[in-house]
Amino acid sequence: MQNGKNIVVLFIADINGKSGLAITSRLLPGLIEKYLPAIVIANGENGADGKGLTEKIARSYFDLGIHVITGGNHTWDNPGIYDVWKKNLHALRPANYPPGNPGRGGIVYSTPSGMKIGVINLQGRTFMQSIDCPFQKADEMIGWMQRETKILFVDFHAEATAEKMTMGWYLDSRVSAMIGTHTHVQTADERILPGGTAYITDAGMTGPINSVIGMKIDVAVRRFTRQTPARFVPADGDAIFCGVAVEVDPHSGKALRIDRINLQ
Repeated sequence: MQNGKNIVVLFIADINGKSGLAITSRLLPGLIEKYLPAIVIANGENGADGKGLTEKIARSYFDLGIHVITGGNHTWDNPGIYDVWKKNLHALRPANYPPGNPGRGGIVYSTPSGMKIGVINLQGRTFMQSIDCPFQKADEMIGWMQRETKILFVDFHAEATAEKMTMGWYLDSRVSAMIGTHTHVQTADERILPGGTAYITDAGMTGPINSVIGMKIDVAVRRFTRQTPARFVPADGDAIFCGVAVEVDPHSGKALRIDRINLQ
């Protein structure tokens, strides 16, 4: 994909638990060799047994060659995340949580060659927490990041397909890629929007394939058939690796191609 002039952003969809880490460890080196990405981004909100992130797991991701970790609504489920935020600027949480919360919602990452790539993490509100407006927060963050770079990548962690599609159109021509996360089910609607923004409604999940969005099947069946709470238990076994690779013209910030990745 990389031709010497354009750059590639490689994104790993929601890494879920131990099986997600294992398949990432196995497949990421080959994907880096194939795509030669300028930056590797991964959603890590489900790293700690499906709920949140710890400093140890974050360090494992960075050691694998992941440069920036994004988050979502489960970011807050493990108190270990606070140590991650204290020690590493490259671990993000959704930017549109109200002021006063710890953590950062975006970063301008500098590659070893000096190229700058903006990464923005946002969370939707439909069927989720009633937090600050992700559209207004996107405007705010794009405003200051565009003064440093034209290459902008957005991880929009949202439940509703319509909200993610709306965000894609809202940001078209202003960001290089608007990638949806959260549902753990990869969609097949990857495309380049008319203004040059790469889009997919949901990049999927990197984790146990024989599961219900990463959870043990029997637990999910019990929750849905009995309609009573049941503790989330991560599945194990065979895993799937999902994500996208986006080719970007660094001079214009426009996406030229998006490859959907789905490997076992």
